[in-house]
Amino acid sequence: MKVTGPTGSSASQPSRPGKATGGFSLGGAAPAASSGATAAAAPVAGVAGVSALMALQGVEDATERRRRAIRRGGGLLDRLDELKLALLSGEAGEGALERLSRALREERPVDADPGLNGLLEQIDLRAAVELAKADLRRNAA
Repeated sequence: MKVTGPTGSSASQPSRPGKATGGFSLGGAAPAASSGATAAAAPVAGVAGVSALMALQGVEDATERRRRAIRRGGGLLDRLDELKLALLSGEAGEGALERLSRALREERPVDADPGLNGLLEQIDLRAAVELAKADLRRNAA
């Protein structure tokens, strides 16, 4: 069956007796009295449905918050490793410092687990210390 538009199926499909032609209808739903009422109600229902979906997507559950917090902590540890490798190879590590600074400025989601929060605070502190040491090295030079 080929759907060609809001009126239903294409002309090649024979119409079934007892069914309304034109428009979309659900099995037990009665057809609307006027096509103007149907046309006016359809966009409102569509907008309300989209609004509800958007509201549900905006709600963040504890699992997603925890996942984001762990991802942020892992990213900070990766940036700290980049900085360590740059310093060990004798480079200034300016790019690694910039990436570390950017990652540290990201908002950290607070998790309900106090152990995870403590670990993330320690990672944040270590990153802040490395940035402060780099700033001291720049000012001393």
